[in-house]
Amino acid sequence: MLVSRMAKHEPDLSLLFHALADPTRRSILTRLAEGPAPVTELARPTGLRLPTVMRHLSVLETAGLIATSKDGRVRSCAIVPEALVPVRTWLDEQRAIWEDRLDRMDEYVMKLMEERTQ
Repeated sequence: MLVSRMAKHEPDLSLLFHALADPTRRSILTRLAEGPAPVTELARPTGLRLPTVMRHLSVLETAGLIATSKDGRVRSCAIVPEALVPVRTWLDEQRAIWEDRLDRMDEYVMKLMEERTQ
């Protein structure tokens, strides 16, 4: 049951975590959180060549984290914030699992301590 549930979420999460794993891509997303920007503006602070930045943008777009548009010769990018929902959901589920485990361990330790004092 757990395996099928994980398999259902795995492809999207894998793309998202892969996209978020790189600091350059995270900095691009941080910049795009302020508003849409042309590719040349996104490339400037990275110090990377434009083809390299385009590959980073492609990874972000494939993961659904950004959308691109072209107006004449200018390609612009915008963040798609709702694309992070699966990451947030997965992290919240993991947090709940681990908090439950830690609560049970705390109860067990407290019980052992009580037995020692008796």
